[in-house]
Amino acid sequence: MDLPDDIFTEPEDVDPDTLANLGPLRRLAGVWEGQRGVDINPKADGPETREYYERIEMQPIDPQANGPQLFYGLRYHIHVNTREEAISFHDQVGYWLYEPATGLILQTLTIPRGQTAIAAGHAEPDAGKLVVRAERGSSEYGICSTRFLDQAFRTDSYELTVEFHDDGSWSYVSDTILMVKGRDEPFVHRDRNHLIKVASPDLNPWLKITRDQRS
Repeated sequence: MDLPDDIFTEPEDVDPDTLANLGPLRRLAGVWEGQRGVDINPKADGPETREYYERIEMQPIDPQANGPQLFYGLRYHIHVNTREEAISFHDQVGYWLYEPATGLILQTLTIPRGQTAIAAGHAEPDAGKLVVRAERGSSEYGICSTRFLDQAFRTDSYELTVEFHDDGSWSYVSDTILMVKGRDEPFVHRDRNHLIKVASPDLNPWLKITRDQRS
């Protein structure tokens, strides 16, 4: 990426309507539930397969600028449970971001076990599929873990594929490549599910203010 000479000046006349400028991320906005999740994870005795259900809330945020770079995005929260346990099976927060000028899409993610990542990809505004990827050691789109996780369950890469369906639903496959301490071969930790919309998204705060001022 070639940096512009002026890295400080932010864009003028920014549209406050995030939902109208999300490009390929527009179809993710809202509240979603999935009942058919499958998780394959490493255990001492070998791979374990667990079924799960989840709820994902994705709400629009105000446009964000890095000098001339402009993002529109969604703030998300993923909460996952299993049928066998009432406690959380997985919890995750982050942002989906879209740069209209370049087609760059980003997923940031943080999980409360000491791990965070930024995964990146590119997509056209009407894309039917999104693919983002992060790799350990990258200073741009990388993965950061606690010392324990890095030594015991080292994450070498993360890839998420999202496919949109004609009925308005979407599905995903998440592949995390792990090097487990004491094992010679990498382990593919896979999650997949199919999500149905249960509620529409809110308006982003700036757009709410703009509309209130006009009324």
